Amino acid sequence: MFKKIAAAAALLLASTGALAAEAGRVVFVTGQAQLGRHAAVQDAAVEEGDELSTGADGYVYVKTVDSGFLILRPNSTARIVAYAIDDKDPSKTQVKLELVRGVARTISGQGVKQARQNFRFNTPVAAIGVRGTDFTVFTDQQTTRVTVLSGGVVMSGFGANCSATGTGPCEGRDARELFAGQGGMLLQVERGSTMPQLLANPALAPDQAEKPRSDEPAVKPAAPAVPMAQVNLDPQRSEQALGNVRPVTPPPVTTPVPVLPPVTNPGIKPPPDVVVEPPIAAVPAVPEVFWGRWQAVLNRAPATGRIGDADVDIATYYGPYAITRLSNSALVMPKEGNAAFKLMSGEAIMTNSDGERFATIESGQLNMDFAKRTFATSLTVNADGDRAGVAGSGVITDKGMLYEDNRSETIIRGYLGGAKADQAGYIFKNYANPGVVISGATLWGR
Repeated sequence: MFKKIAAAAALLLASTGALAAEAGRVVFVTGQAQLGRHAAVQDAAVEEGDELSTGADGYVYVKTVDSGFLILRPNSTARIVAYAIDDKDPSKTQVKLELVRGVARTISGQGVKQARQNFRFNTPVAAIGVRGTDFTVFTDQQTTRVTVLSGGVVMSGFGANCSATGTGPCEGRDARELFAGQGGMLLQVERGSTMPQLLANPALAPDQAEKPRSDEPAVKPAAPAVPMAQVNLDPQRSEQALGNVRPVTPPPVTTPVPVLPPVTNPGIKPPPDVVVEPPIAAVPAVPEVFWGRWQAVLNRAPATGRIGDADVDIATYYGPYAITRLSNSALVMPKEGNAAFKLMSGEAIMTNSDGERFATIESGQLNMDFAKRTFATSLTVNADGDRAGVAGSGVITDKGMLYEDNRSETIIRGYLGGAKADQAGYIFKNYANPGVVISGATLWGR
């Protein structure tokens, strides 16, 4: 009997050890800081299931087993729910962190980068997934805010389509993405809301709630993941990534002077002092709205090139697509009237259980009511013969920005451009077709 009890105890200890794998080690600690029930000390092992907490003057830096970091600032509590890295089979990697309160910064390690689909960072009100990332989070029991220092995140409030018990990022129509290229922006979720808000309010950034120490790991300079040399309305150029953009300057218009036909009736002479002027050709408008792919998709990397120095708005991202506009746009917003735009170029990616496929946009409509400041749009997307409809509606801001409304089945972000509001473009993400996600970008003119 004693041997059986001893064997059972050994098995229990072995299984406990397997469950409580080491997640990392404390590499820096100052002020009041706890690891479980004990004071956090230099080189202490941090295991799965452990809770870290700091007091009013406490900071803890944990270097994870895959060379990432979890940094806890003052008045904060976090838990290592799971941290199992499988280098041989990244599909088996499972990482789940939880910030109960306060401010934390996390820098993805190599294991997380190889298995982003298996990473989850929970707060009391939201789930955060990564795109290979360095981000900072503030949370209390009512509100979560996140800023991105490198890479990107996807965030969703808890609800029917996003459970706190889940693993991996919550994707869906309520999810919103934020990337480091969107400087000064943050995502915010409040309790009871499933859809994050994108805010341009640096005063609300987590760094303002609890300041970082000067010895926090430096942010790696962003790789030229969004370079773009030139972009125009040619769909063949759509694979260029989006960053600061140098607009295409149209060539000077030269019109040959027409040669007058010979006079066939000598009795008729042209009146004196008449000068025949050549017809005036229309000068093409300089493009003001630009879109492109910033991510490699289906092994097609974005085109590289010198980043232009044109002054553009902060780019907006959805899926692998991004859109921006010249900040010195000549746009004058009409106060009334309706306009029907023609589709000039576009591209889409259709994703289902079989994977990703490039799709063409066969047809589309974009109509605007300037008096009501609203728009409606529809597209027909074709991926290898599989056709799907994409429809959406939204509002037009006074600055000519396009946003989906509450009735829209498609997430839309875009711009108007041109002195007569004759240019438009938007990127979109659609979940309306069961089991299918369609992301894409379009440019329009009239």
